[in-house]
Amino acid sequence: MKEFPITDKTKITRLPKRGVYEKEVVYSILDEALVCTLAYVHEGEPFQMPTGFCRMGDYLYIHGSVGSFYMRELADKKLKVCISVTHLDGLVLARSAFHHSVNYRSVIIFSVAEKVESKEDLYEALEVFTNKVQPGRWSDVRKPTEGEWKATMVLKFKIEEASAKVRTGAPKDDEEDYALDVWAGVVPLVTERKKPIPDPDLKSGVSLPDYLKS
Repeated sequence: MKEFPITDKTKITRLPKRGVYEKEVVYSILDEALVCTLAYVHEGEPFQMPTGFCRMGDYLYIHGSVGSFYMRELADKKLKVCISVTHLDGLVLARSAFHHSVNYRSVIIFSVAEKVESKEDLYEALEVFTNKVQPGRWSDVRKPTEGEWKATMVLKFKIEEASAKVRTGAPKDDEEDYALDVWAGVVPLVTERKKPIPDPDLKSGVSLPDYLKS
C-alpha cells in the first residue's frame, strides 16, 4: 500500500499509534466527507473557511465565485494552506471524566492552490462534486450556462503532504476504575440522509427520482 511521506508537519507526535499515512485510508476519509476547512494566513492573521470539496485522483478541488476574495488570493499569491477534514464516529464515555474521548477519523493536508483553467477540467470537477453531494444528480439537472461557467472559479490542491489520525474502540480507563459502578461504552454517531422534502414550488407531476429513493 502506498504511503505519504512523513514530514515535520504531518508526523503524528501526540498518540502516534493513531497516525495513518496510507493513501487508501486518507482518500477514503476525504471521499466520505462533504465539507473541509481550509486555513491560511492573511496579512499576518489566521483565516479559515469551511467549504464543500471533492477529490479527483491526487488532487482536492473546491469551487466558488470568481468574485471570492479568498479564492483569488490563494490562486494569485500561491499561499500555503492547511486543509482539514474530520468525521465523528462515536462518543467514548469512560468511567472517569479524564478518559472521556471520541472515536474519529481525521485528515490534514498541506498544499498550495492551483487555478483550474481548462473548461474540460472545470466541467469534470463540477460533475464529480455534484455527484458526490448526491450520486446521480448531475445527469438529472440543467447544466451550467456559459455565463455560469464564467462566474465560477475552481481551485485544486495537490495531495502529497498529508496524514490521517484515527481512534476506534472502547474507553481506556485506569485499571482501578474498571471496578467502579459507572456505565462505560461508546455512543455511535452517524450522518444520515433522511426522506427528501419536496420544494413547495415543485412543478406538478415531477416525481422523486430513483437515486433519491431509499
